[in-house]
Amino acid sequence: MTGSSEARESRGVDQVAAGLVVRLPALHRQLKQLIDRDLPYPKLPERQLALLQYVAEHDGATVQRAADALRMKPNNVSALVTRLTDAGLLERHQDDADKRVAHLRVTALARRRIDEVHSIAAAQLASALRTLTDGDLDALGSALGALGSLTRTLRDRSV
Repeated sequence: MTGSSEARESRGVDQVAAGLVVRLPALHRQLKQLIDRDLPYPKLPERQLALLQYVAEHDGATVQRAADALRMKPNNVSALVTRLTDAGLLERHQDDADKRVAHLRVTALARRRIDEVHSIAAAQLASALRTLTDGDLDALGSALGALGSLTRTLRDRSV
C-alpha cells in the first residue's frame, strides 16, 4: 500500500469512527425515549437498570463480578442489589462453598419486564425501518455482522 492510499484509508476509518461515535448514542437515546414512553410502569434508575441487565446476561454473577464489570464499588452494587431484591427483580443465592458470597439471578418478573422492553424496542425499530428505502434497509442489514465484530473487538480490549 502506498503512503497516499494508507492516508486515504486512515481518513475513511476516522470518518466511520466519528460517524459511529455520533450516531450510535443518538440512536440509543431516541430508542430509550420511545421505550420509556411506552413502558406501563416507572423506569428504573440507570444504575439499577445496568445491574439488572448485567445479571440477566450473566446469571449467577457475584456482587464483586458485577461491580468490576459495571466499574462500580462493591458496596454501591450491594445497595442496588438490596433495592432490586426488595422490588422483586433480583434474587440472592448463597454460595455453597463460601457463605459470604451471593450469586445473583433475575426473577421471573424481571425476565418478563426485560422481554417487554425488548419487544417495545423491536417494534419501534421495525416501525422506523419500514419507512426507510430498500437501499438503506439493505445497508443496515449488511452492517449488522460488522457491528457485532466491532462490539466483540471493543469488549476484548476492555478486559
